[in-house]
Amino acid sequence: MRLLIVGYGRMGQLVEALAVEQGMAIASRIDVDRGDWSAPADVAIDFSTATALTSNFPRYIERKLPAVIGTTGWAELAPALRAEAERAGLGVVASANFSIGVNLFELIVADAARLMRPHTQYGAWIHELHHAAKRDAPSGTALLLRDAMTKAGYDRAIDVASTRAGAIPGTHTIGFDSPSDTIELTHVARDRRGFASGALLAAQWIQGKRGWFSMTDVLRTE
Repeated sequence: MRLLIVGYGRMGQLVEALAVEQGMAIASRIDVDRGDWSAPADVAIDFSTATALTSNFPRYIERKLPAVIGTTGWAELAPALRAEAERAGLGVVASANFSIGVNLFELIVADAARLMRPHTQYGAWIHELHHAAKRDAPSGTALLLRDAMTKAGYDRAIDVASTRAGAIPGTHTIGFDSPSDTIELTHVARDRRGFASGALLAAQWIQGKRGWFSMTDVLRTE
């Protein structure tokens, strides 16, 4: 499999390192004012920025190049890009978090929210912690978990809080609290390797497929 790595920051470099370990080829590395967009590739993995994605995505459409998009902060663009992909018959896996563990955690959280729905004495919250340099708050993963709870039928308020400090890779806690007890579910990321591994899994999975998918779609059909 030949990868076009779009966005060559820490995540892009880690994706490359793991891809080479797994015997994959790097077609080109695209970053600001560098890289070869015409290089033959099977899949693009995009960890650029929301601004860059607006110019990157038409290239995927033009080349009919399946894309794995891990960029965050572009939720308002998603409906339009999804419509473009569907018109073009393009395969896309888009997620705010490609960690295999986080996406399994999302499925667990959805089940918990479904179980909690009829028990109105429980209120719910999400607390996420990340390093001080992270730009968005709340994190895309926190919003992903909140949406998973809502889609699972949890129809009450879900309070979302964020902490930015030090070098925390990422911690997400889902809590349910009643007058009598508290239930907490927590996922703790120790490094970014899990994100890159998930992106490579999605890149292998999306080949030959058409449509707009999430990382949980990848895991459900693995």
